[in-house]
Amino acid sequence: MGVQVAATRIASFEEAGRVWRALEESARDPSFFQSWTWVGCLAEERYDDPLLLRAESGGRVVGLALFNRRRGRLHLTASGEARLDAPFIEHNAPLLAAGEEAAALPALMGEAWRIAGARGLVFAGVPPAALRAAGGVAFRLREEPAPYVDLDAVRAAGRDWFTTLSANTRYQLRRSARCLSRSGELRIERAETEAQALEWLGALAALHGESWRRRGHPGAFADPFSLRFHHALVARAQERRELDLLRLSAGGETFGYLYNLRQGGRVYAYQSGLDHGRAGRHGKPGLTFHALAVGRALAAGDRVYDFLAGAARYKSSLANASVPLLWAEAVPRWSVRGLAARLLRRNPAQPGQQPREG
Repeated sequence: MGVQVAATRIASFEEAGRVWRALEESARDPSFFQSWTWVGCLAEERYDDPLLLRAESGGRVVGLALFNRRRGRLHLTASGEARLDAPFIEHNAPLLAAGEEAAALPALMGEAWRIAGARGLVFAGVPPAALRAAGGVAFRLREEPAPYVDLDAVRAAGRDWFTTLSANTRYQLRRSARCLSRSGELRIERAETEAQALEWLGALAALHGESWRRRGHPGAFADPFSLRFHHALVARAQERRELDLLRLSAGGETFGYLYNLRQGGRVYAYQSGLDHGRAGRHGKPGLTFHALAVGRALAAGDRVYDFLAGAARYKSSLANASVPLLWAEAVPRWSVRGLAARLLRRNPAQPGQQPREG
């Protein structure tokens, strides 16, 4: 039996959440960013023209995609307004029932193109399969690696994970540990209550902001909406045990916090706040903290420790695998923008020049 798709404007996010949570139960390894914990967080504020695409087969829901319509574009699980999309989404894709992916994904994308006024589909942090299923042509396209530690592969190899790292990384970790533990043994603690998690989030945001302001940027929590979003997300995720808000300390010194999200045995290293000044010249609190968190995830039986997108040195130093994530806008092949995109690909810019996006 074929897949039928209907698109409706969301009138009740509470009802949409019930349908979404039900499909989560039958999806194959959905990411945290596909869960209603993330998708539904402050949804009434984030989506001003939300459309829910619902794929059904044999009388059951086999796929869901939430788009927000803005200025002729449909944004997948995003608003289309930079301020509201500052809580960065990754591993983003329609939610699909296990075994139905091959039919449901292209059916959902095909219906998206039929929505009135849709001149482009905008994707943030999606796997290549989602963009391929959309069809059309990529008018804007950016690819970033998302490094991760395959913890199951580490266990299968039967080796201590630390010994799999490069000699230089092992040296940096040993030296950093000696520096950070000068006043006592290094400890990782997890916030066990919502109140404690929110308190540590505030401390993390303060350290994060100080670090980024020194580099001339406001940081991820500078906008009031972003801070409210993460307060709400922490409360939702803590209640469902989908949050690891961690603190690294030694003796009476705190070196920083990690804001990790979790879903189905996968840990997502979403954000951090680190005190580099307290760490000293040779202390590397970020590298050390993530290495200890990987060890914690191994001990807990988790499958993956995901560093998310970006080519930061500490990620490549600790990771043993990577997947690509894409940020793109798909447009019809024979539209003006589609023709322009294909023309640029046939006539690439000369060395030293960059083709204009947008």
